[in-house]
Amino acid sequence: MAVMTGLSGNEIYCLHYKGLQPGDLVIGNSVFSLGFAQGVGSGIRTLVGGEVNQVTSIIHDGRQLGYERMVAEAQRRGGVGITGVTSELSQMAGGVEFLSIGSCLHSQNAASEQIAFSTSADGQELYCQLDAGFRPLKFAFGNVAYSIGVGGGVMGAFRSLKRGEVPQYSQIFNETRHRALERITGEARAAGGNSVVGIRTSIIPFGGLQEMVMIGTASHHPSLPAGYSQSPVSSDLTSEEMWNLINVGYMPIQLVLGVSVYSLGFVGGVTSALKSFRRGEINELTMLIYEARENALSRIRNDAAACGADDVAGVKTYVYQLGGGLIEFMAIGTAVKRMPGIGTVSPSLPTQAVIEDKSTFVNTAETLRGQNLNRQGRTDRSRASEKNKSFKSIWEVLWEVVKLLILR
Repeated sequence: MAVMTGLSGNEIYCLHYKGLQPGDLVIGNSVFSLGFAQGVGSGIRTLVGGEVNQVTSIIHDGRQLGYERMVAEAQRRGGVGITGVTSELSQMAGGVEFLSIGSCLHSQNAASEQIAFSTSADGQELYCQLDAGFRPLKFAFGNVAYSIGVGGGVMGAFRSLKRGEVPQYSQIFNETRHRALERITGEARAAGGNSVVGIRTSIIPFGGLQEMVMIGTASHHPSLPAGYSQSPVSSDLTSEEMWNLINVGYMPIQLVLGVSVYSLGFVGGVTSALKSFRRGEINELTMLIYEARENALSRIRNDAAACGADDVAGVKTYVYQLGGGLIEFMAIGTAVKRMPGIGTVSPSLPTQAVIEDKSTFVNTAETLRGQNLNRQGRTDRSRASEKNKSFKSIWEVLWEVVKLLILR
């Protein structure tokens, strides 16, 4: 019987040279209801801001159940692992569907097979990770559902009357975003890994709240010191980037992120709005953006220094409108450190490991109903395009803030 796989030709080619061959596509799903009682509890929690534990738990349980059912199907079909594991969320009337999809892998030489690993990496990324010395163990994720909160909003509103950082919001967003990271590294530790690599971060609207979810692969690297078994490496470098760095002696050690929430302030908002009607620099916005971005960058610089890093690679900065005249600036990257004795198996990557697969089917008749957290890895690896899809441009955000401040 023909194998029905989700792997592309490039992926099959790469995995062939790691002793793996394609198996069947496997799927697991679960449909959840938020429920009236949970909804009431969540509503109360949003008054004070921060994590909404009930919703975090519901989403986590739904994602986990979909994943477990996918693994059960893979065990029935046979194989040594599952690659390209996704965790999708589709909201519909009365419920939410959690969907996991992956492709089984077979060993070219094994007489008998048992599922030994699962990974969020597609076939090309898995080649890079294996060649860089990482042995995949388990698909891992960490999530947090959160709200700014009405209570925090009252304090923040007073602070936003003048220009500058709003510490109440900065604290909430720093804490919630780091919880997702702590949870995914916790899963890696529980799986016996000393690293979680290929992390992708998404922020998804959910029932009036937001979910921040990180997915990646709990892995083991033999060259990492013993201490990393308790504090696993975390990296959001692409697998190709990570291979390149390890090839020249650098090991990722920690995903670092910093958040800064700023307000332009009522007076500054009116002034900059008036200036925007004539050509030339808007000094208030220039100073705000520079200061907020530098503040977020200083936080990841401090985190990198605390973990003994030599550099921070792949730094990205994002801007996000929170409403009420507030803007969040987030900086994220991976702290790396030079380590003796590390390297890659191959001296260079094959072209098939870095070439982008092109989509040959486009459907614009239906609107997007869910979130595929692995879409970037399969069809669009451009950091810039991913940023544009997830966040509005900084000028769109700031212009909306200015209009809100004028009307307030």
